[in-house]
This record gives sequence, structure tokens and C-alpha cells, in this order.
Amino acid sequence: MIIIYAILVVVFLSLLIIPFLRSEVKGIIPLISVIIVSILSSIPSIKALTGESTEIILSGTLVTSIIPVRIDALSAWFILTINFTFITGIIYGISYMQAYKKQKSNLSLHWISYILAHTSLIAVCSVQNSLVFIITWEIMALSAFFLVIFESYSAKTLKAGINYLIQSHVSILLLTLSFIWVFYRTGSFDFIAIKDFANSTTAFGGLVLMICLFIGFAIKAGFVPFHTWLPLAHPAAPAHISGIMSGVIIKIGIYGILRMIFLIRTDYLAIGYFILFISIISGIYGVMLAILQHNLKRLLAYHSIENIGIIGIGIGLGCIGLGIENNMLSILGFSGALLHTLNHSLFKSLLFYGAGNIYQSAHTVNIEQLGGLGKNMAQTAFLFLIASLAICGLPPFNGFVSEFIIYSGIFNGIHNATFLNLMFFIFSIFGLVLIGGLAIFCFTKAFGTIFLGSPRHLFHHQPQESSFAKRLPMFLIVILILTIGIFPTVFLKALSLPVSQLTGIKSIDYLPLETSISKTISQIGYVSLLFIGIVGVVFFIRKKFTISNQYRMSSTWGCGYIGQTSKMQYTASSFVRNYRKLAEPLFSVHKFKRDLKGVFPGKAWHETHPKDKIEEMFISHPIRQLKHFLNYFSILQSGKPQMYILYGAVFITLIIAVPQIYSLVISVFKFLNNL
Repeated sequence: MIIIYAILVVVFLSLLIIPFLRSEVKGIIPLISVIIVSILSSIPSIKALTGESTEIILSGTLVTSIIPVRIDALSAWFILTINFTFITGIIYGISYMQAYKKQKSNLSLHWISYILAHTSLIAVCSVQNSLVFIITWEIMALSAFFLVIFESYSAKTLKAGINYLIQSHVSILLLTLSFIWVFYRTGSFDFIAIKDFANSTTAFGGLVLMICLFIGFAIKAGFVPFHTWLPLAHPAAPAHISGIMSGVIIKIGIYGILRMIFLIRTDYLAIGYFILFISIISGIYGVMLAILQHNLKRLLAYHSIENIGIIGIGIGLGCIGLGIENNMLSILGFSGALLHTLNHSLFKSLLFYGAGNIYQSAHTVNIEQLGGLGKNMAQTAFLFLIASLAICGLPPFNGFVSEFIIYSGIFNGIHNATFLNLMFFIFSIFGLVLIGGLAIFCFTKAFGTIFLGSPRHLFHHQPQESSFAKRLPMFLIVILILTIGIFPTVFLKALSLPVSQLTGIKSIDYLPLETSISKTISQIGYVSLLFIGIVGVVFFIRKKFTISNQYRMSSTWGCGYIGQTSKMQYTASSFVRNYRKLAEPLFSVHKFKRDLKGVFPGKAWHETHPKDKIEEMFISHPIRQLKHFLNYFSILQSGKPQMYILYGAVFITLIIAVPQIYSLVISVFKFLNNL
């Protein structure tokens, strides 16, 4: 109880002080607030991961009734992930936002929204009263909206923010309807009532409730086809906001799905098939579209969809394991999903911070215009490379650990599987292999085009390395990425209670995972680290032996043609051209070009713009049809005041007349019945 009051006091004082500070120091109070709130909320979270859950019952009001605040192992895992990402985000963001210090009012709203987003996310993970849960979810959605539209003077940014806000409220609507259904049947807002509802209703009723809640949370998580807000909002937001949105805000949808799986113990086999199918499609679709992107932040946004798909595959496997009573499959599935939730928050926030460094140095995130930045931004290039290797699932980095666990679960499930389960497991292996291969292809393109070669565009200012304040949180993330990759046993032990909570399997039965699989992962990590060390030693010795050599710099033979060598490099588009040709039937790729014509031809160019067909089908096309329909009523906007007064008079007349006419009709029917 003391911790809750302390958090509320810290947040209230911070929100009160921020508007009165100078722009240069506005970020200090949010930094202090986020650190204090993180420490206070981490204390019960760490206790929960060691087996000591916290439960506080607040008195509430006549409307909400009692408000249970419960921090169990599942809540704790997400709260600790949220806290770490928000701390690195605020450290990076303070330096990043110095470029906008003239926008005093915007900065005040930005930092206020940042604090509210952090606090509301922690509340979502700990409050277990469905009405209060919806309120905290709404605060989270609104604060994230204001964070996204920081550069509100841009029409494109506003459009992305409004799109996000509308789809967030579709999510809220579905969750609200589900909670109303539970309240109608049980008379309680407590999350325990959801479990009671599932136990008292039919299997079909529990399945319908689970699917409704899943879709509500899936919109926030970014599963296909509910992902369309994500590639718009991530590029529009400042870099540190993109980092926390991809790192933890979309993960709150994963938390909601896992919480409902824990509460609604329904037909796990059907739910597992449903989640697994959507997740594989999400992973493949996300990475396939990411490869075609020219905007670096949009590329990273589609990779968030891909990684949500990987997390969903783990959840689906865990549910199937529960359905067929395969304990090891359920343990491995949920363990892989939870660990990948943390892993993705690390390497994806690191990638977005790297994109922020690139943007503020080169003033663009258009991959086609970048090149050779590794010469001037060596540390950012190194950090971006580490994150790229981690997201591709290569050892000895953290992405390999969680994906290895999910693979292990699939291979474990194949033994003695029925034909239907076998088909799903083979489909899962195919999906994960395809996702991993395409991810390597995509980040080879991204890293090579951005950091290697020569500049493809003449910049007004020479790009320079970012400040140490921006690089510090990135190095902190790299340390944790390597720690998970090399010493996974510590984190797998921490996962034993959350997984035990989801599966109902006692922690003592979790030992096989901690011993055999974690030992295998550690050995792979050690060997990979040894290989990297050997390569480093070889390069060090080579440098020592060649440092005294004299070099003469001169131009190489240009094959009889000396021109702009930057134009002779592979571009991002040319690198993926063969893939684009194969993928074109699945996606909508718009091409624009101008060929060389005439005796004195001008400048020739060729551009490709990939479109998301699902966005076109479910968002853009319906909006165009709605606009076309509303145009029929444009005649009502005559611009004449007397016509608007007439509309008001007609409206008031109808309000008065319709009830009277209805009463008259009812009276006539009653009279006729009496006859």
C-alpha cells in the first residue's frame, strides 16, 4: 500500500513541476520520476519472481467496487521489462529531444505523456478490476497518442497518430464488451470473475470470450491483420518513443493474451491452433514486407510484426501443449514466448535508438540516400550490427536463446503427434526458418546500405557520431543482450514461476529445461563467443604487424570510365530486386520511373513504393468508399447561416414529434386490440 501511494505522489509532483521548467532541464524530472517509479514497482516484482506475490485490495467506489492490485510472477516479468525499456528510453530521449528545445509547450506535453505511459503500463500489469483496467488502458492509449504526434505540425504525423488512436479504441471497445459480458453473468469486475465465468459457461462460450479478448489484445500487439496502425505510428514518433512502443507498448497486448489464457481455461487445443496460425502468418508477412521498405523506421516497424509472430508461435505451442497434455511442449512454448518478449524489447529498442542517431546525424532515414556512415559513426554502426545479429537469432546473442527454445518445443511436440498436430508443427518449423532467413537478408540489406560503401547523397553537413548520452543506454542494452545469450540459465530460472503459473506445472518439473536446454544454449554461446574472440585477436595481431607499413593512396583503374562511384553501388532496391520480383504477386508494389529520352536526355530515375495489401483492403479502401458516400451529403454544407438554423429547427421538431407519434401509434394499436 505504501508503494502505491509513493508512486502516485511521485507521478503527481512530476506532472505538476514539468510545465514550469526551462526546456533544457525538462527531461530531468521525468528521468527522476521514471527511475523512482521503476525502483518502487520492481521491489514487489522481484519478490513475485522468487515466489512472494503481492495482493492489495483497495476499497474503490460504488461504481468500481473493490480494486484488487495483484503482482504475481506473470505481472512481474512484464513490469521489469517495461521498467528497463523506459529507463533506457528516457536516458536516450533527454539527449535526443535537445534538438527540439525551442518547442517548450510540446516538450512539456511530451514528458508528461511519457510519465503517464510508464505509470499506466505498470497499472495495466497489476490492476485486476476490469473497469479500472479499461481506464488505465485508455490512459495508456491516450498518452501514447500524444507521444506519437510530438511533431504535430506534420500532416503525415497527425494522420498516423489518429489512425493509431482509432484502432486503439476499437481494441478498447472489444475489451469493454467482453468485460461487460462477464460482469452481466457474474456481477463482479474482479478478474477472478472471468475464471468463474469460464468455469460456469459452456466450452463454446469460453471459446467465444477468449477469441473476442484475443482480438482486442491482438490489435494492440500488432498481429496480422490487426497490424495496420503499427507501420504508420512507429516512423512518425521520435526515436525513443518508437523504441518503447515496439519494446513494451505492443507487448502489453501479449500480456493481456497470456493473462486471459491463464484465467479462461477453455479448449486449449482450438485456441492453440488459432493463435499458431495467425502468428506464423504475422511473422512471415511482417518480414516479407520489411524487406521492401526504404524508410528505416518503417522497416523496423514491420520487423516488430514479425517478432510478435514469433512470440505468438510460442504462445500457440504452449496452448497446444496444454491441450494434448504435453508438459514439455507447453513449458518450452511459453518460456520461449516470454523470453522473446524481453529479448525483442532489447534489440528492437536498440535498433530504433540507432535509427534515431542516423536521423539526427544525416537528417533522413531513407535507406536509398544513405551509405558509408560506418566511417563517421563507427560506434553506432557497431551497436546497430549487434542488434541486427540479435534480431536475426544468431548466437551468442539473446534472440538465439528464445528462438532455440521455441524450436526445441516444436521438435519435442513432433514425437507421438497426431496427423493434424504434425502438420501444424511442420508448418511452424517452415515458418520460423523462413522468418529467420528473410530477417538475415533484410538486415544485410539495411546494415550494408546504410553503413558500408560510399555516401549516395550529398549532405549539407558531414554526418557525425552521436553524443555519449545517446550511446550510453545503447551500451547498457548490449550488455544485457550478451548476458542473456551467454548466461541464459539465470533468466530461465526467473521464468520458472511465470511459466508454472500459465501451465499449472510445478516449478520442480521445470528442471529439465534449466539443465539440458540451458546447458546446450550456454555451450553454443561460449563457442560463438570464442570464435568472435579469435577473430578479434587475429585482427588485433594483423593491425600490430601492419601499423608500421607505409601506404600510398591513389585511385584504382576505372575500367576506362571514371565517374561517380557512389552511383555504381548496389542500392537497397537493387539488392532486393530478385526478391521483389518473386514477392510482387503477394504485395502491391507501385513503380515510378523516367527513362532517358531525346537527343539531350535529362535525369533518369526509378522508384518502387511497396504497399500493404491488408491495409489497402481493410483501411484505405473502406475509408475511400465512406468518403465517396458522404460526398452525396455535401449539398447540406451550403455555407448559408439560414440553412443551418433550419437544420436545427427540423432536428428539434423531430425530437419532439417522434416520441409523440410513437405514443399515438401505440395507443391506436391498443384501441384496435380492445375492439
